[in-house]
Amino acid sequence: MIKEKIEEVARANGEFYEAFESLDIMRMDRVWAQQEYVTCVHPGWTLRVGWPAVRDSWVLIFNNTFSMKFNLTEIQIQVAGDVGWVICTENITSRQGEAGLESRVLATNLFEKVE
Repeated sequence: MIKEKIEEVARANGEFYEAFESLDIMRMDRVWAQQEYVTCVHPGWTLRVGWPAVRDSWVLIFNNTFSMKFNLTEIQIQVAGDVGWVICTENITSRQGEAGLESRVLATNLFEKVE
């Protein structure tokens, strides 16, 4: 049973990064719980709390990014009840304007199973 839950969290994490790479806010809308308790911390940004603030941050990123690709490494997945989390290193290749950028970011992604 735990193996299935871990696989489910891995799929949700994959859907999140697919939405991120697509730079499509409608796809990102589908992977987030649109609740007041959601939070997001982008590297170098202040904490965003509540779905409207979190969504606005994604709109800003998507409007200012031409492409973004992720290669995830050092992936660890844990599950407890209806919550799962992924800790990983994001190896990112992105383009903003004419400039290309490569970076590495340690990320923690939390997922809640909702019916």
